[in-house]
Amino acid sequence: MSKVFFITGAAGFIGSNLVRSLRAAYPDAELISYDLLTYAGHIENLKDFEHDPKHHFFQGNIGDEKLVLEILEKFNVDAIFHLAAETHVDRSISGADPFIETNVAAHTRFLRTAQNYQQSLSASAQEQFRFIHISTDEVFGHLSMDDPAFDERTPYAPRSPYAASKAAGDHLVRAWHNTYKLPAIILNCSNNFGPYQYPEKLIPFMLSRALAGQSLPIYGSGEQIRDWLYVEDHCQAIIKAYECGEIGETYCIGGSNEQRNIDIVRRLCEILDERRPREDNTSYKSLIEHVEDRPGHDFRYAINSEKAQKALSWSAGTNFASLLTQTIDWYIENTEWINIVQKNR
Repeated sequence: MSKVFFITGAAGFIGSNLVRSLRAAYPDAELISYDLLTYAGHIENLKDFEHDPKHHFFQGNIGDEKLVLEILEKFNVDAIFHLAAETHVDRSISGADPFIETNVAAHTRFLRTAQNYQQSLSASAQEQFRFIHISTDEVFGHLSMDDPAFDERTPYAPRSPYAASKAAGDHLVRAWHNTYKLPAIILNCSNNFGPYQYPEKLIPFMLSRALAGQSLPIYGSGEQIRDWLYVEDHCQAIIKAYECGEIGETYCIGGSNEQRNIDIVRRLCEILDERRPREDNTSYKSLIEHVEDRPGHDFRYAINSEKAQKALSWSAGTNFASLLTQTIDWYIENTEWINIVQKNR
């Protein structure tokens, strides 16, 4: 019997890439994409599935218990991949309320719905059911240059409203597992990059501004360090967690690829100089502008993925330089997509 997967946040960046990865891994599966279609979720991200008879899209809030339960029961879902969340640090600083509502309150209602659905299944179906929760490395706070990378034993120390809301979400998943036996697995990932990422995150933000001839604002000196993970590698880790992850466990998923923000932007400019030279032949680097740093800006993130590599037989194993170039090529070739999503924000 073919599998049935329910993906929240499916029209977002990681979500839409996960839908593609699930289709590749499970050609006969029923894929249920669920998304509220807020500013960062766009139906255009799922255009590949317009004529896929085994893909079904529903627009809705994860906190809508009645609608979610109806869908879960109608399709007899085997696993939930929970990615829906408010995700942007800057937005959380300027207004935390949507982050608390989505990542904590609605998330809690969604957990309750998943619990009620799972408990309604037969004993054998309950054993097979999985709830895969996708979180972030930002729940761990930040690191100095000499600190070891985050791993599953790192204490939580969130420093922004976004990170705090995601930390609360992780704790709630663990509470639902321990209290109600929800068969949950948590993944904490590092910075993702790749196609279909909304142009507010570093790479697509800088790229869209550069192509428009606008300044490239770098917070502070740009020395902040992030561990970059290609989105397709992350999606493979998510699928591996579903297939062989241990219920109740957490897995840290990173690219083992630490880069300074300023170096990412400079390399992006160099690639654009080659791929899309400016009319006056000046380098895109001339657009770089250092601006006042944001409040509480975390200095460094790094992930130790050894547990995931061993337990899930997974590794990122990809070349950052070539994947960055590949990603930039995708955005250059899909400027219409950038225009559509920016217009709909």
